[in-house]
Amino acid sequence: MADSKEKLFSDFSPVSTQEWMDKITVDLKGADFEKKLVWRTNEGFKVKPFYRQEDLEGLKTTEGLPGQYPYIRGIKKDDNTWFIRQDITVNDAAEANAKALDILNKGVDSLGFHIKAKELNAEYLDTLLKDICCECVELSFSTCQRHTLQLAQLLVAYFQKKGYAPEKLKGSLNFDPISKMMQKGKDVSAVIATGKELVETLAAYPHFRCIAVNSVQLNNAGAYIYQELGYALAWGNEYLNQLVEAGVPAALAAKKIKFNFGISSNYFMEIAKFRAARMLWADIVKQYAPKCPRTDCKNTGADGTCYCACKMVAHAETSNFNLTLFDAHVNLLRTQTEAMSAAIAGVNSITVSPFDKAYETPDDFSERIARNQQLLLKEESHLNRIVDPAAGSYYIENLTVAIAKQAWDLFLSVEEAGGMLQAVKAGSIQEAVNQSNKARHEAVSKRKEILLGTNQYPNFNELAGDKRPLDGCKKCGCGGEAHEEEGTLAKLETARAASEFEALRLETENSGKRPKAFMLTIGNLAMRQARAQFSCNFLACAGYQVIDNLGFASVEEGIEAAMKAQADIVVICSSDDEYAEYAIPAFKALNGRAMFIVAGAPACMEELKAAGIENFIHVRCNVLETLREYNSKLLS
Repeated sequence: MADSKEKLFSDFSPVSTQEWMDKITVDLKGADFEKKLVWRTNEGFKVKPFYRQEDLEGLKTTEGLPGQYPYIRGIKKDDNTWFIRQDITVNDAAEANAKALDILNKGVDSLGFHIKAKELNAEYLDTLLKDICCECVELSFSTCQRHTLQLAQLLVAYFQKKGYAPEKLKGSLNFDPISKMMQKGKDVSAVIATGKELVETLAAYPHFRCIAVNSVQLNNAGAYIYQELGYALAWGNEYLNQLVEAGVPAALAAKKIKFNFGISSNYFMEIAKFRAARMLWADIVKQYAPKCPRTDCKNTGADGTCYCACKMVAHAETSNFNLTLFDAHVNLLRTQTEAMSAAIAGVNSITVSPFDKAYETPDDFSERIARNQQLLLKEESHLNRIVDPAAGSYYIENLTVAIAKQAWDLFLSVEEAGGMLQAVKAGSIQEAVNQSNKARHEAVSKRKEILLGTNQYPNFNELAGDKRPLDGCKKCGCGGEAHEEEGTLAKLETARAASEFEALRLETENSGKRPKAFMLTIGNLAMRQARAQFSCNFLACAGYQVIDNLGFASVEEGIEAAMKAQADIVVICSSDDEYAEYAIPAFKALNGRAMFIVAGAPACMEELKAAGIENFIHVRCNVLETLREYNSKLLS
């Protein structure tokens, strides 16, 4: 079979890169290749429209094997399995236990418990973990930062009481004071000192991590990919350095750190991000010269370097930033591609957010669908069976190197400024990410970043009803306890990308004056249809009722039909050349009885403006600002 394949390929003569370029140049018909086909990413590097084998020359990403330092191709050698996690907010221990047992029978093999600190005690844990075999499932716990050590001690006591073998237990504790500082704006850096005792408490549990780097928080705040990775590396290095300075052996400290990344919808970039993350973290840990405590370990360097300590354990969670309230089922498409990119990238566990998370507490149905999204990737697509399926991809290998460089530069700049903790206290991290949040909202408002169902191709007839956007959970797990420190630090802005369009559309719906937008289509068939479709999608983003038409023989006929339909807006849709003939007569015929809009930016625009026409919608418009202006006129 292999021979036949070789013969098949040999029947085709090789095509050089220059021949490809020559063909592209012809097809471009004089257009500039760089401007037309080369994409400049938000990370600042360029992406070519095609890559070839020669683009792999000099790249070290292709040299290693899965499970080998520096772990670009993953920390697993034999398969690509990952844990399917579902998080449970614990309001009642018995109810949470019942839910955990139920979902363990539905495909989940990782449980994330969010626990109120004020209820922590041995009996509480007994109830919560009743009938759960802790050796058979990954367990992750979150609670108040000040009480994480107490939780660790209670867990160790529980594990010992049950007689569990330490090496068989897998899981983590979410101890991350820096995360709270950016989230709440409170300086809790003093709590970091308890990390040493926390690590020592769980030292005998090799697969139970307790120091968290929650860079998912940056992702949810709209950070670009290189920012999330660069800051995550500085974040992890801050904790690692502080633990080592406190006397914790470097190997032990590194093995207790876990990274919780977000996943954006930038499919290939996210695959590359996780591959770059493992490589860079391995290099950072190696600089601490971690010594392997075992004499029989085969993953040890000649100098005694513990390469196991260099492994990054990464959890991935689908992005909240991309979730939408309107056309919410599109969220399923977003989270599916996000989960797929993380799975292909070789993460250790994944949480898929339910599609309705943006506007309500997820119900049984949405949680079931979220679980099944991962099960499809495992049981039907078999992504768990192939180690590093992206390996050798000319595109992804180059993306990995490019992202690694940008993230590394950012990491170095943070370190030169005094490290992650100092940068958070100074507010520079929050400021940078908030600027990205602002830039991305601006991109969404101009449709440079598309959210299907929100700023492009909205569901024309959808109403929110009782749905209202929910603020992201900002609780620390204290269970209502008040703490003494004031919120003096800068905080991350966490507004979702769709939030401003949702507010606009809710304003329309709540006004009780849903405007009608009537398409006055006339003239050139192709142009009027295209512009009517564009205008319908444009105005429906504000929740307006749109009325399309097949075309009118005259502007007078169109205006008469619009008035009969009780239109609040009349949009003339034609070709640029024909606007000089049709627009002004239509405007005069309407005579101020409704808002008049020209679909497009014709050459005769100044002439039309001189005649009193003020409103034009086209691809260069700021959609959000334009619709806000229309709302102020139509809903008052």
